[in-house]
Amino acid sequence: MGVRLVQPTPSAYSYPLLIKNLIKPAQIYFPEREIIYRDQHRYTYREFAARVNRLANMLEGQGVKQGDVVAVMDWDSHRYLECFFGVPMLGAVLHTVNIRLSSEQLLYTINHAQDDVILVNAEFLPLLEAIKDELETVKKIIVLTDQSDQPESPQTSLDLAGDYDQLLQSALDEYEFPDFDENAMATLFYTTGTTGLPKGVNFSHRQLVLHTYGMLSALTSFPGFKVDVEDVYMPLTPMFHVHAWGIPYFSTMLGLKQVYPGRYDPEMILKLVTTEGVTFSHCVPTILHMLVSSQVINSLDLSKWKVVIGGSALPKGLCKAALKHKINVTTAYGMSETCPLLTAALLKPHMWEWSEEEQVTIRCRTGLPVPNVHLEVVDPMGTPMPHDGKNTGEVVVRCPWLTQSYLHDPEKSETLWQNGWLHTGDVGCIDTEGYLQITDRVKDVIKTGGEWISSLELEDIISQHEAVSEAAVIAVPDEKWGERPAAMVVLKPGYKDQVTEEDLMAFYQSFVDQGRLPKYGLPNRIDIVDSIPKTSVGKMNKKDIRKMYQ
Repeated sequence: MGVRLVQPTPSAYSYPLLIKNLIKPAQIYFPEREIIYRDQHRYTYREFAARVNRLANMLEGQGVKQGDVVAVMDWDSHRYLECFFGVPMLGAVLHTVNIRLSSEQLLYTINHAQDDVILVNAEFLPLLEAIKDELETVKKIIVLTDQSDQPESPQTSLDLAGDYDQLLQSALDEYEFPDFDENAMATLFYTTGTTGLPKGVNFSHRQLVLHTYGMLSALTSFPGFKVDVEDVYMPLTPMFHVHAWGIPYFSTMLGLKQVYPGRYDPEMILKLVTTEGVTFSHCVPTILHMLVSSQVINSLDLSKWKVVIGGSALPKGLCKAALKHKINVTTAYGMSETCPLLTAALLKPHMWEWSEEEQVTIRCRTGLPVPNVHLEVVDPMGTPMPHDGKNTGEVVVRCPWLTQSYLHDPEKSETLWQNGWLHTGDVGCIDTEGYLQITDRVKDVIKTGGEWISSLELEDIISQHEAVSEAAVIAVPDEKWGERPAAMVVLKPGYKDQVTEEDLMAFYQSFVDQGRLPKYGLPNRIDIVDSIPKTSVGKMNKKDIRKMYQ
């Protein structure tokens, strides 16, 4: 006898997991709480819901139907948040466009996604003008402008269907959002790798709702880093990048006061943190580095600010710099294909009694799997490795919110989902406490003389030198050893001409002398540079760094 299925009565309502249901709690609990855009605009959740309704009516008036694709090109704003809800709630697909792509990549993603309508910030009109004659499916372009300095009609050669706010103002503020299949595509964006064309990553309503609840179970449970309804949220991860890690959905469902910073400017960000009382944010390490390096930060009280770091490993040196300013910082891990949350480096209750140095080690770990995430590290045959903190393998995962395929790319989709597990391409180990530690990307690990060296470990070590601001380590070809590590380092202001490559090599040597780094792990070369190449989402661009060393 198999499992016994529940037999619903004919009148029972099957409640679909749709994004429209995430917007409802705040309307009941905190309808007068505010959503803020820079120092330019603020309104309540009640007004936000009305504008989402207006957006749906406006898009229908522009000919948008269920299944159509609506692209957004904007800074992090209240308008973007409206699109996070209004577009998929209508039954259309929200394409969050990476505004930092090359014109060739931008054209490819718009045509590959088959965008029907583009909502574009006036600042990005030149990006579309450069490719307008090659757009294949776009029917309407609507411009987004900041009302305070809005020109009557932006100077452009594009045929615009109107201004976003003006069109919303003339639309009705009531809309009955329909029920439909919870597996309907809700969002789409493109991830760029080291080779090939960008890949379209898509998520359903069901996946985004379950991801929101997974985040809720992780971020509201552990002492010391707990998000609740009194927190004030400000994203510092672009909203085009994996839905700003899905946290706007989480924050809206809880009814948090939300602050959107627009273009990332250190002084504006820190001003908003203090004037609006921001207590919860997330960003990649380079954004945190930009903030702790700002002179403004020294005069601010940031003791209530919780910051989740993702996208790249959090170096211990940067973690200590944040803690010095009383920023409660911790790591989370995921990837574009995982919606993205998989793990969070939350300290278990007994760890809050540890020294700061011991806590830093945990805060910089990749983290504990959040509820409903089944995660393993496996050998090349797919066999799970022991959870002893030593044996490493590729990280593979199963959970309810993983993308099921790349858009229009069955071959890469099957590679991603080999043997029924999503393959992250990361190498790591799991310790006896259950914490995952990523030791490298499969493609970034350095093999020298038959031995493996982690580029992330070498970056973490040098980040602890008092003079080091940023660092990146890659493998460079070597005739004798196959590959050898090479480090690129940016010094903090005040240390230029005071610290040499030899000083930094001596710092590495001290870790060898202590037995914390094998001798073959010493870099062959260290280059002090003014800046390190970054990707469009602020990660170290190792593809470009490798080209420089070629």
